[in-house]
Amino acid sequence: MLKKFIILIVISLGLGFLSKNIGLNFNQALAIAIFSSSILGTLFFWDFRLGFAFVGISLLLVSRAIDLESAIKFASLDVILFLVGMMVLVALLKESGFFAWIVQLILRVKNLTALKFVIVISVASALLSTVTSEVVSIIFMVAAIFEICDYFEVDPVPYVIISVLATNVGSAATVLGNPIGILIASKAHLTFEDFIIKALPLSFGCLIFTILLVSIWYRRPISKMDTQIKELGNNEMLIKLISVPPDKELKKALAIFGATLFVIAFHHRLELFWKLEPNTILITAPLFSSGLVMIWKWKRARRYIEKDVEWWTLLFFMLLFAQAGALKYTGATDVLAEKLLGLAGNNISALTGIVLWTSAIGSSVLDNVVLVAAFIPVIQSFQGLNMSVEPLWWALLFGGCLGGNITLMGSTANIVALGILEKDKNIRMTFFRWFWVGLAVGIVTTTVVWLALTYVPFYKA
Repeated sequence: MLKKFIILIVISLGLGFLSKNIGLNFNQALAIAIFSSSILGTLFFWDFRLGFAFVGISLLLVSRAIDLESAIKFASLDVILFLVGMMVLVALLKESGFFAWIVQLILRVKNLTALKFVIVISVASALLSTVTSEVVSIIFMVAAIFEICDYFEVDPVPYVIISVLATNVGSAATVLGNPIGILIASKAHLTFEDFIIKALPLSFGCLIFTILLVSIWYRRPISKMDTQIKELGNNEMLIKLISVPPDKELKKALAIFGATLFVIAFHHRLELFWKLEPNTILITAPLFSSGLVMIWKWKRARRYIEKDVEWWTLLFFMLLFAQAGALKYTGATDVLAEKLLGLAGNNISALTGIVLWTSAIGSSVLDNVVLVAAFIPVIQSFQGLNMSVEPLWWALLFGGCLGGNITLMGSTANIVALGILEKDKNIRMTFFRWFWVGLAVGIVTTTVVWLALTYVPFYKA
């Protein structure tokens, strides 16, 4: 631990001195040094990440690298409130039995084959992640995969990996799929409609390539499962998975969640109609709905807030966003943006590629929210250079989501799934068992996005 801490200090100070030598002033170099120490602290000492966030923002404030008012402004309270509201709604769905019902409904497939099973779990994982977040989706998909694989007496590991890969790909499709989606939407003033029009088609294009790749990669386990299906048959399994009609409480929960999704989907139109600031309805819709839930379920309201809202994670996000804001406050990101633009030769396509691949590689070893928080102020600085930056936002979104597939620690969904695998099946995943298939999927899907953002005019606007 001491060795890692020394490395952290040396790298952070080195980045500070390097920043000073390339033309940044003292406050700018200091902001970079402190922010980088928080990021490295998160990477080296994951369990202490909130502590590093507290120390980092304290140092930035006392050193006057940022003032208190600006720190509060950059903390992105709108994003935090949105996530709180959605976490309460998801808790209601989970409590009402929604996920067990929907997974059973999806898995009730006629004439089941192993390839159909791969396609079903891939599409289901992607779709669930678009509306309930990657973590919630993978918890229920892994449970379903375990049940099927236990019945057919096959190794669940390939199918768990497939589900996680599809979950990460699908999480880029909407603002609801991944925390970085709502973060980017709020900072870039992108609407839910923008995601549906531009991110959703590209995400599911990547999903098709993912299904093709894993079908080839795991052809032997798939062939073995086909043999087991022929020997054991699937009637008994399907009887076990016959969907139970939703009860009255679940119908109410679905009505609330459906209405919330409807309002979120049309938030931009409603904001224009009522002449509200951008994303006002987007942020308040889940808050209003979760408020109704806590009135309806008033005996469980405290539990929803205390147990189902991930305050540890949300506090970390807030302080991390504030630290990233210090880079913008001091002007460090303006200097970095100019130098990055010079590196790209003032070519927006080259710059898009740099952002995409850097964020993809970075998110394979670092939490994608941390990476995106660092990138956002830099991209915002490009707006002052009179250039269209929308392709950069899509590059950041897809890089952050797709890069998480490369390593087993690249995404929260990965870590959650592997934790369940170890706890329930006593199976420990090795780095390279994940890495090679994750790398293949990560490179292919990121390349698909790169080609689309570079050569399809639709994404250049």
